[in-house]
Amino acid sequence: MDLPLSLLPVSDSVVLETPGVLRQIARAHRALGELKGAAGTIPNELILIDTLALQEAKDSSAIENIITTDDELYQGDSASGKFPNAAAKEVHNYVAALKTGFERVRRQQFLRLDDVLSIQAALEENRAGLRKLPGTVLKNQQTGEVVYQPPQDPADIERLMSNFLEYFHRNEPDAPDPLVRMAVLHYQFESIHPFYDGNGRTGRILNLLHLVLHGLLDLPVLYLSRYIVRHKTDYYRGLQAVRESAAWESWVLFMLRAVEETSVETLGKVRGIRALMRETKQRMRRDLPKIYSQDLLNNLFRHPYTKIEFLERDLDVSRPTAVRYLGELEKAGLVRKTKLGRTNYYVNEALVAILGG
Repeated sequence: MDLPLSLLPVSDSVVLETPGVLRQIARAHRALGELKGAAGTIPNELILIDTLALQEAKDSSAIENIITTDDELYQGDSASGKFPNAAAKEVHNYVAALKTGFERVRRQQFLRLDDVLSIQAALEENRAGLRKLPGTVLKNQQTGEVVYQPPQDPADIERLMSNFLEYFHRNEPDAPDPLVRMAVLHYQFESIHPFYDGNGRTGRILNLLHLVLHGLLDLPVLYLSRYIVRHKTDYYRGLQAVRESAAWESWVLFMLRAVEETSVETLGKVRGIRALMRETKQRMRRDLPKIYSQDLLNNLFRHPYTKIEFLERDLDVSRPTAVRYLGELEKAGLVRKTKLGRTNYYVNEALVAILGG
């Protein structure tokens, strides 16, 4: 039977920072700190946000059975609203929602309920807001069995969300480590289940925003959802074990391991992108000095599948100029031209290999 959902913080009778948790905290912080430092060496932050965040969005959406391929993903264009299919559009909506939250956290240094509502609205493309109608239950996807009933009363949902946001910002010296608080907050949000749809993805966006707010990351580029995809059964089992028996230690350890493992993996990708950018820059300066610019280099790394329209927009050049640039990049072997539907794309294959590895 589920325990009643209480306000945060967790009861003093629960020891969140056990010896095992403290050891894992140290490992997670070390890995996360290396990632934060490496991400700061990429000259244009949009390169990481538009590539790594897109991969995080893909994995987070896959947890909800929204599946898309890299081909479909990289063909999408949020600026023009053109996507190859509905799944790719949903993944791009996730990135838009993440950017919405990140911009507000960075500008305001806090999140209000309205900000969380805006994140969910960007995901779902509606303003349904917090649940007001009863009847929401969580079911086992295989058996259809009801495994959890979140709060039903709209007043309870509002009260719990107000408390959630208060704890989201907590940073007193006696508070648990911020990574432990992130784990607690994620459990709480998924258990409040405040929306009709998009709760899982909104909750995973809030994980990254919590890390940014408390200075553990400067950019929301951690592949945290990849770990959850790989351990999906353990993820849902861990949430339910806290609900049923207050099994906090195993849940916190799960989330800390997720931070450590995905920090190491994301660090490898950031270093790979940095090395590839350096190599590509050298080749362009040597082989294509007449067309080389930092903006053109950035375009090739913001858009793994670039196209004429992207160059026109990003570099503010004419269509003939964009066509010429891409033709020369193809001849130099820096991109591969491929036709998908009616559109020619120029694929940065080395970058795609790094992101998909």
